[in-house]
Amino acid sequence: METFGKLNFAAALFDRRPPVLLFFLILLSAASSPASGNFVAGTDLSLLAFFETNGVTYKTNNQTGDAINILNGEAINCVRLRLFTSSAAQALADPYDYINNLTYTVPLAVRVKNAGLQFLLDFHYSDTWADPGHQATPSAWTNLNFTQLVQQMHDYNSNCIAAFKAAGAMPDYVQVGNEITAGILWPNGYISGSSNTAWANFGQLLKAAIQGIRDAAGTSMPKIVVHIDRGGDWATTEWFFDNLNDQSVPFDIIGESYYPFFHGPLANLDNCLTNAAQRYGKPIFIAETAFPWTNTVWSTNIVGCTPSATGQVQYVVALTQIVKSVTNQLGAGIFWWGTEYQHLNGVNLAGYDTTSFFNRSGNVLPTANTWGQSAAPILLNASFGGPNLYLQWPLSGAGMTLTMTTNIAPAAGWIAVTNSVQNTGAVFSTTLQPVSSPSRFYRLRSN
Repeated sequence: METFGKLNFAAALFDRRPPVLLFFLILLSAASSPASGNFVAGTDLSLLAFFETNGVTYKTNNQTGDAINILNGEAINCVRLRLFTSSAAQALADPYDYINNLTYTVPLAVRVKNAGLQFLLDFHYSDTWADPGHQATPSAWTNLNFTQLVQQMHDYNSNCIAAFKAAGAMPDYVQVGNEITAGILWPNGYISGSSNTAWANFGQLLKAAIQGIRDAAGTSMPKIVVHIDRGGDWATTEWFFDNLNDQSVPFDIIGESYYPFFHGPLANLDNCLTNAAQRYGKPIFIAETAFPWTNTVWSTNIVGCTPSATGQVQYVVALTQIVKSVTNQLGAGIFWWGTEYQHLNGVNLAGYDTTSFFNRSGNVLPTANTWGQSAAPILLNASFGGPNLYLQWPLSGAGMTLTMTTNIAPAAGWIAVTNSVQNTGAVFSTTLQPVSSPSRFYRLRSN
């Protein structure tokens, strides 16, 4: 993108005139540049109230606070909450595995919206966890025939959305299923291969769900996300979405899970997202990801990063660079899974208390700030150090190219700057030597 009217533009002027003039022009340019406000820096906080009830606290510098407000203060802009079909009795008997029902989730969603954050609702269509290996039909629905099940999907989705809307917590995004690579509501909605009947049944169920959401949402229709678990697997991603498109299921965003300790190197993710963007032309979320801040569970290097607080930050930077570099800016956002997890005696957390945004003392980790910076306003800042000019920009500018021109008018005159770029946490920087040529303008350009 070459013109000033596009998103993600920031510029600075470098010449040999007094620094006062330099900084005035930088601020003037930066003030008019749009923020990276469309990018979603999201966190899953589905068990926040569960942990709070069990005595877990969340802190900043040892000062206890509300986890939602703590993360909001780090510029995180969206919260994801899952929804089970579980009964009150199931939730009481086994809270960790069943508590995320409508009664539990609506008040948590209200807290999210009251904090001014966006909200992604993640339907699981099961009494408990749904994932590629588990898509059990809700126990109360097991006696329904397929026609009745389609109607139930419409009614259930409609009723749930109506409940959130009535509470003032209308979702901004809705996932119709969680990691539904093998379908939903097994056996009726199970998919494998390219069976026309299986895909037709699956398509009917999803379309009924989306229609139910639309009927309840009215003019406040959320964006619909279809989420699978194959962020590092382009072949399966292509198989799934090609077949899904054949069913004319109306959705807005592709969702992918990508865990580096499960789904392979970052190069596989890059390949998958690039191909998906080019083939389908839809925005893409990394709907789930995580990385350890300690080596107590995952003890070896993962995609070149060491399990540690520093390695967690490095992973966030590397992941953000890939998502921000997706074709036509279709990398729309990333959600961290298990953000709220902390050690809890007697509860098997599968190691995800070591991949959260909070350490064993409950203090928020540096990763949270880095995560929020992926959606920060894109400003190109400059400073002098001796004869050199230092340019800096936040993580939200990851995947962009620093360009230069000596004449601000012709768009075609901007060329890429080849100086090496370093990053320290959420900040990118480069050093430029003085030149004797005419004044130079610098800007970040989306690729």
